[in-house]
Amino acid sequence: MWRGEQKLAPLSPQEQALLCALLLRQGRTATAEELVDAVWGEAPPPEAIAGLRTYVFRLRRKLGPGVLVSESGGYALRVEPKALDLEVSRDHETHAKRARARGDLAEARRLLHMGLTLWDGQPLAGVPGPYAHAQRRGLGEWRLALLETRIELDLELGLHTEMVSELTALTAEHPLRERLRFMLMLALYRSGRQAEALGVYTDTRSLLAEELGVDPGPDLERLHQRILRADPDLAAAPTDSAAVRPTVPRPAQLPAPPTDFTGRRTAVDALREQLLRPSGTAMAIAAVHGLGGVGKTALAVHVAQSVRERFPDGQLYADLLGHGPRPAEPAAVLGTFLRALGTPAAALPEGTQERAALYRSLLADRRVLVLLDNAHSAARIRPLLPGALGCAVLVTSRARMADLDGAGLVGLDVMDPPEALDLFTRIVGPARAAEEPEACRETVAACGFLPLAIRIAAARLAARPAWKVTTLTGRLADEHHRLGELRTGDLAVGVSFGLGYGQLSPEQARAFRLLALPDAPRLSLPAASAVLRRDPRDDRATAALLESLVDLSMLESTAPDRWRYHDLLRLYARDRAEAEESGAERRAVLSRLLDFYLATATGTYALHNPGDRLLDHLAPTTRPGLPFDDSKPALSWLFDEGPALLATVHQAVDEPALLPRAADLLLAGQDLMESGTCVHQYEQAAQAVADRAGAVRDTGAEGRARLLLGQVHHLAGRLDQARAQARLALTLGRTAQDPLTHSYALNLQGNLATARNRYEEAAARYRQAMKVFRADANRYGETTMLMNIARADLELGRSEQAITACEQAVESWQELGARLRLANGHYALALALHRAQRHEQALSRLQRALDGFEETRQPFWQGMAHYRMAQAELALRRPQRAAAQAEHALALLKDLGGEQRRAHALTVLGRALEQLGQSGRARTCWEQALSLLGRSDASEADEVRALLEVRS
Repeated sequence: MWRGEQKLAPLSPQEQALLCALLLRQGRTATAEELVDAVWGEAPPPEAIAGLRTYVFRLRRKLGPGVLVSESGGYALRVEPKALDLEVSRDHETHAKRARARGDLAEARRLLHMGLTLWDGQPLAGVPGPYAHAQRRGLGEWRLALLETRIELDLELGLHTEMVSELTALTAEHPLRERLRFMLMLALYRSGRQAEALGVYTDTRSLLAEELGVDPGPDLERLHQRILRADPDLAAAPTDSAAVRPTVPRPAQLPAPPTDFTGRRTAVDALREQLLRPSGTAMAIAAVHGLGGVGKTALAVHVAQSVRERFPDGQLYADLLGHGPRPAEPAAVLGTFLRALGTPAAALPEGTQERAALYRSLLADRRVLVLLDNAHSAARIRPLLPGALGCAVLVTSRARMADLDGAGLVGLDVMDPPEALDLFTRIVGPARAAEEPEACRETVAACGFLPLAIRIAAARLAARPAWKVTTLTGRLADEHHRLGELRTGDLAVGVSFGLGYGQLSPEQARAFRLLALPDAPRLSLPAASAVLRRDPRDDRATAALLESLVDLSMLESTAPDRWRYHDLLRLYARDRAEAEESGAERRAVLSRLLDFYLATATGTYALHNPGDRLLDHLAPTTRPGLPFDDSKPALSWLFDEGPALLATVHQAVDEPALLPRAADLLLAGQDLMESGTCVHQYEQAAQAVADRAGAVRDTGAEGRARLLLGQVHHLAGRLDQARAQARLALTLGRTAQDPLTHSYALNLQGNLATARNRYEEAAARYRQAMKVFRADANRYGETTMLMNIARADLELGRSEQAITACEQAVESWQELGARLRLANGHYALALALHRAQRHEQALSRLQRALDGFEETRQPFWQGMAHYRMAQAELALRRPQRAAAQAEHALALLKDLGGEQRRAHALTVLGRALEQLGQSGRARTCWEQALSLLGRSDASEADEVRALLEVRS
């Protein structure tokens, strides 16, 4: 307990009981009799009232003046609002309910999580007295209800896999609570573990029958039946299908509503809300911005038509031609509006200001809607704004009108896939679309979900009855000719983009062209500086340049200092680059970006793996990378930039001169593979480098790429493919006299021998690698081999020798400061300790390993650490902890580590569940494990078969 910043001395048991009774009344007065009953119950001592006054006196001294007061024959506590954790937690619960009611599930979950973090252990633990006892049970039940509601929200938010471990532990702790069992079944089912979900039901039914003599409740029974028939609604997220109510159009200057308008509900609602807000102190202005062809005009016309009845005095419309070379002059537009409002041509004033004044006068006290389409800038809009509060203005523009005072800004993006498919279907006809649904989806995807492109593609198809949808899909598949295919009549995607491109300054146009050349899905500010050959120290100017393209909808900002193109806009920008940039400059762009990534990844690797001589064998770079002082931000950069970095490697294979740097970038960025963060993209890039380097006979680059391919296959459990790549890498490394490839290929062969239980062969390979590392003065590599040889010794029965070697390796990693390898060292030492029956020590080492893997963001190794911790907990006869650790391992290894490692985790989970009395689910785990092991032809399958046979 605290008073301000001061921690108070511990209270006596009776003082605790008294304080508890007063606090939980939350400021209400308690009589002396009520407090005596709360502290002593039905058998108070003879001097209870006197004792109560003594405890009140002691509490007053500790709490300070004005806190514990006497009033109305009793006592009350006067504390600041929210001083009691209980009150704060209830407040979080109340706000969570409101957030959930309005559909903000993430906020509701956050609030419940905050409320639950205030609980620490059993409520009122150690507080005596009947009142505290009664409250303790109620508070415990309330906390559990809060926890159940938070988990329910987790499941609604799609965190099914993550919740399995927590629910498994909670069902073991509260075995008769059916709501927890219901959520565990649902989480397992939505995680693709249907058999385990059914096993939970079987265990629950048996437990309820044995303990209470009852069957599961109707909710659990219904869920069981739905899982049995694989009810698709169990996996479907709830949707709100209420459509926007159409409004009957009325004659006015507004264009006719688009007949095939679909989707855009969020944007429609935002614009309607802005235009229909109650008249206050300012006129309603809404401005829609987005790239050319995204459907701004269609949206604006649709919304304007839907609200026109709220503006009975008229609707004005003007195309301001803002994307063209000669935007409409405000004076000319005002003249058109004034004539529409009844002003004779002869009475029109000459100047813009005079016309604007008359315009505002005519609209005073009237309710008129003004739609200004294709605006160029806020400066050209201001004279066209009415002055009347009852009027409203709707603006569309490619530029973001941030300087238009009072405007509600709505950014319009491309359609989502269902909306895009609906638009395409409306144009080509539902019957035709139904014949080739997959081709329709591929077509709208090739259109980048851009409404203009979809309209053009669908119109072309509608005009050609003899074409199949696949005919159009095939023509759009070629990126070099895609923009040419997206043209019909006077509509063309390229022409629309060209109008925006024509408005760019020379500096903006160059940036627009060059930034599109890399295949990276998005570019960071430093990467963009490298592409544009700008000084990396002048980041503000580069960011301002790119943001100016964002403001003109020629580029998208995905996050602060992160940009990307729409797919079709990138193709247009590349067309302009091919037309306006030399081949040498286009190649230089990729070289500069590759240099930047390699320089930064090298620095990151050096911080993460101090002492590793790998860096001394990498190709030099000419462009500086980002400087980092600590490995945490460096690793964050690597994982954030991983997709862009690997896309650059893949793209570099087209230039043979870039192959050595491409292979070296894969080496410097191998944490992307080992962590599992980008393992599939990493594999594709390594395969591309290996194939191209082999074609041009670059043995050095090919050897390094094949070494890394072998490591990818090993990580995924594809041992035969890994062995083939390791053999090729070893041959190439020796041919190229590359000690890096030579040594690590031997190490990989040792790892593969270990995976096949050939420990003598593994030890021999590790010792060969040790010689190469030693000749290269690579202490880092030597320490790695020391640890690996220890693993082989362990499997060969030399436990104490293995423990000693692992301890030496840990000491070496500590001296080198290599955090990830130190974690690997703790992991290896833990395995040796576990084998020597020193399970508590093994758990301690595994926890240190897990901390290191989490710090270095290695989900694969985190999963393996949890798996080993499950083994140790099981050996210590702690099945509940073992089950939780195994669930963590399964969640992390779901897409990493291969089938054999997942089978191992399932086997341990089954053993733990069996000891917890959940034999049905345990059997399901073993059956799944046997299925995985059978496919990988692992010898461990016999162990699992034995478990199943014994319990059959």
